[in-house]
Amino acid sequence: MKVAIVDDEEDIRQSISQWLALSGFDTESFACAEDALKVIGADWPGVVITDIRMPGMDGMAFLKRLMGLDSGLPVIMITGHGDVPMAVEAMRLGAMDFMEKPFNPDRMTELAKRATQARRMTLDARALRRDLGEGTKVMGKLIGTSPQMERLREDVLDIAQSDGHVLIDGETGTGKTLVAHALHAAGTRAGKKFVTISCAAYTEEALGERLFGPVAEGGGLPLVEEVRGGTLVLEDIEALSPGLQARLLTFLNDQGNPAETRIVAICNAHGEGQMLEDLLRPDLYFRLAAHKLTLPPLRARGEDVLTLFTRMSEQFADDYGCEAPEVSAQEAAQLLQAPWPGNVRQLINVAERAVLQARRGQGSIASLLMAESDDLGAAMTTEGKPLKEYVESFEKMLIDNTMRRHKGSIAAVMEELCLPRRTLNEKMAKYGLSRADYT
Repeated sequence: MKVAIVDDEEDIRQSISQWLALSGFDTESFACAEDALKVIGADWPGVVITDIRMPGMDGMAFLKRLMGLDSGLPVIMITGHGDVPMAVEAMRLGAMDFMEKPFNPDRMTELAKRATQARRMTLDARALRRDLGEGTKVMGKLIGTSPQMERLREDVLDIAQSDGHVLIDGETGTGKTLVAHALHAAGTRAGKKFVTISCAAYTEEALGERLFGPVAEGGGLPLVEEVRGGTLVLEDIEALSPGLQARLLTFLNDQGNPAETRIVAICNAHGEGQMLEDLLRPDLYFRLAAHKLTLPPLRARGEDVLTLFTRMSEQFADDYGCEAPEVSAQEAAQLLQAPWPGNVRQLINVAERAVLQARRGQGSIASLLMAESDDLGAAMTTEGKPLKEYVESFEKMLIDNTMRRHKGSIAAVMEELCLPRRTLNEKMAKYGLSRADYT
């Protein structure tokens, strides 16, 4: 935590700086408010001590600027004998406290200590909210603004804070393993072990040894011990044999409540009309399904399809050192109408191939979609939504892409899209787009 000292009198700056440095504070001095504002911004890791009476921008104007940048920034005002009423007004505007000249060194140190402690708590709380709200990097990969994805992110954040086991179901390619990562990363076990194993990749005997340890000694550390206190993800839980289901249930019962090790079970396949409850013994199912998440298929997520395609194609374009392909209105409608049986995983594949063929200057997104499935052509022409929805989705995608390309320059976007300022503002408000997200 830094202490910024702002005063036009050099001897005042030096005396405060020297005293606070002797008390263990990291100080930085400024002769005027204008210089300090070049350094201090939102989330600045420190506090401010400033004189009220200064040439140029005085302390009151400086305080208002600081509060506009970050209302949680502690500011301590330096006052002369006649400035106390002004200092009281400053506290009403957001200042933390004030000191009268000549200073009491002990009071100065105590105020600086209180201010830095308060600042640290504020910044820690903000960092925690960012981790939970925008995530960790893993949470940030749960892309989409559809109601289904908004609800999924809220559910993940809620469940991440509990100790109960989790059962994740959904079609192939919907991101079940990614959600398991997010549950771990956004929860209290984030610093502990996270291990994934597929129950379908081993024979019953080999899986039993890998999970619970060999019957004979000297066979290495089993996963239930290796991941103790963390998260163990069991993919393809439906492939678990009756014998191993019994051993897993015993392990869960022995852990007690709350569980030391969290189990996240992922179901990747069960027949049409067949419930997961039919594939697991009931007592195990209900232990694992303390929390249950069913991930939405991509075809049910509306314009998330365009958002995901844009993000993925831009990412691949960066990887391959070329421009991302431009999506026409017709291609946007085709992307929205496609059934996506492989869900997000399939969309990522299509986005990569679109970038590669665009780099060669050939092919189209429609041809890629048609090549994905013989049934896709019929689905793209016979199943659809009202034209208005396609137009709005394409319009949002076009504005979003143009804003990204011009890094939030409204003037450049207006010129490229031939839109007047008012119309662009109205459309951005309609689609929930903010210039701040692109600068």
